[in-house]
Amino acid sequence: MLPSAKKFLEITSNTSPDIAVILGSGLTNFFEEKDIQESISYEQLSDFPQPTVKGHAGKLVLGKINTLNVVCMYGRSHIYEGHNPQSLASPIRVLKDIGCKLLVVTNAAGSLDEAMPAGSLMAIKDHINWSGFNPLIGPNAEEYGPRFHDMSDGYHKFYRDQLIQVAKKIDQKIYEGIYCMYSGPNFETPAEINALKVIGGNAVGMSTVPEVLVANHCGLPVIGISVITNLAAGMNKTKLSHQETLENASLAENNVLNLIKQFIQEVQFDDTSRAVSYTHLTLPTKRIV
Repeated sequence: MLPSAKKFLEITSNTSPDIAVILGSGLTNFFEEKDIQESISYEQLSDFPQPTVKGHAGKLVLGKINTLNVVCMYGRSHIYEGHNPQSLASPIRVLKDIGCKLLVVTNAAGSLDEAMPAGSLMAIKDHINWSGFNPLIGPNAEEYGPRFHDMSDGYHKFYRDQLIQVAKKIDQKIYEGIYCMYSGPNFETPAEINALKVIGGNAVGMSTVPEVLVANHCGLPVIGISVITNLAAGMNKTKLSHQETLENASLAENNVLNLIKQFIQEVQFDDTSRAVSYTHLTLPTKRIV
């Protein structure tokens, strides 16, 4: 068990969360004040790199959603901030150590499809890692997972289907597609965006993939949601900026957080082995529900 996991359990009187949520850029208001049990700055947690980017508060917050204990990372660190890629593995392993059964990751992303405009939500069904980085490179942490782990169900379909059903129930439009990661900090070039379209990408951003790789390595199921904040480079005449990302993420904040909270209230946990082969539906690359 990592030191930050021990610290968390000490501060929270051994409260083991059921679900972990990572908030992406511009998402800041997950819990209502009355539902917060503990708020711990990353500065108190030695295994958490310190975020340096606006829109990432840098605190771990424990609260209640209905009857479930939920821990929320208010902000994440990125490779482009200069962090060692391996350091991005530690927060996810802490979440595993403290007992989380499911990880919900969110991000702000650019759309590669004009039919999926700013303000849209996209359930991630797979990813393309064009960042050139992987937090699992180096000696394997055998206590968490195997040297070579499977990624054929990296965004756990068992839970993703539940998320999409909840979206239908609350009349929240949601797309489904493939997330592409570039390292940043610059936004992608129009040529890079065209290349991603050719190989099947639907959205692009600078995070999420390292966390998902580590979660799958240690057997922690994942679902991912991208908040679309802009059309990607070259798809309109507007120059991209981080301020636009934060503003548009804020506009979609209520929709994505309401969806996640409703999902948490209704989720059915998968108690079977990750090795179980689920019956997969035949889906298009992107769908609207």
